[in-house]
Amino acid sequence: MSELLTTPLHAWHKDNGARMVPFAGWDMPVQYVGILEEHKHTRAAASIFDISHMGEFLLAGDGATDALARIVTHNLATLAPGKCRYGFLLNEKGGVLDDLIVYRLETDKYMLVVNGACIDSDFAWIGSHLPKDLTFVNQSFGIAKIDLQGPASFDVLSRVIPGDWATLGYFGFREAEVDGFRLIVSRTGYTGELGYEFYLPWAKAQVLWDHLMADPDVRPAGLGARDTLRLEVGLPLYGQDLDTEHTPVEAGYGAMLKSEADFIGKAGLDTVRERLIGLRIEGRRSARHYDEVFVGETKVGIVTSGSIAPSLGCCVAMAYVRADMAEQTAFTIKGARTSLEAERVDMPFFTAGTARRKLG
Repeated sequence: MSELLTTPLHAWHKDNGARMVPFAGWDMPVQYVGILEEHKHTRAAASIFDISHMGEFLLAGDGATDALARIVTHNLATLAPGKCRYGFLLNEKGGVLDDLIVYRLETDKYMLVVNGACIDSDFAWIGSHLPKDLTFVNQSFGIAKIDLQGPASFDVLSRVIPGDWATLGYFGFREAEVDGFRLIVSRTGYTGELGYEFYLPWAKAQVLWDHLMADPDVRPAGLGARDTLRLEVGLPLYGQDLDTEHTPVEAGYGAMLKSEADFIGKAGLDTVRERLIGLRIEGRRSARHYDEVFVGETKVGIVTSGSIAPSLGCCVAMAYVRADMAEQTAFTIKGARTSLEAERVDMPFFTAGTARRKLG
């Protein structure tokens, strides 16, 4: 087994009681005091997450926009500098190689933020489809990423980095300065709550982390709470809910695919064999990844993510089911030792989040 990679905050996590687990080739904190408590604190106040395992690529040069538009699903024609957008990197058949956020830094200059497990494969794939005269650089091990999430995050941000943050809109970003170093602050979120992301020099991660931890509203949270929070708001996880065997349309993202560019995989989006649906399970017994989904005695799909939903007092799951069965309302989920009755419900499961709160 190859040695796990570590973030610049690795020693802090271990010194402060985090339980560490392998994740996407990295040694990452899954929890500190407990997943449930960290989940609830994020919904009530503000938590910080070390997400430095994510990858960041810089793309720049004349023609960068046209070249990138042929590789990703993002509609770059309507993406202004200072704004970012979620979308997908597809293979030729329309399967998802990764989901990513594209930041438009300037007219022909972009930052691409990809999943940690996909850094090498994404960089090779994108690079192989770019003109050779463009600048394309993997900055993943020079840029740290810290996420601040929760309804109190605006107040925390304003105390830690003074500025007019009320004018930073949803999926917007801008540069700022802390202790003499520059960083990017964006407002996207992965929890359903108001939140901000900080992209900063790798060597300065501890400085910002300490500033944030000094705020009375802030506590650290690990990957466990991050997973329950994102599942409650119906956000997919690459490698579970998104994969090369399913298209963004099958995952429920067809409405956002508005790019008129002839991007790789576009032709494959017309084929819909399965659909990703939300399932609600009463009680505290949750479905698990790979559990089978039935209508009557007929197997119609498979669970991709499942967990207790602490904010809702039940369990929820995502599952790919046959397209012709996606409108059914009652399903049975069968695992190795469990059989659970489930009801199809709309996603997001949790709708009381503050992510789109208007500020100022």
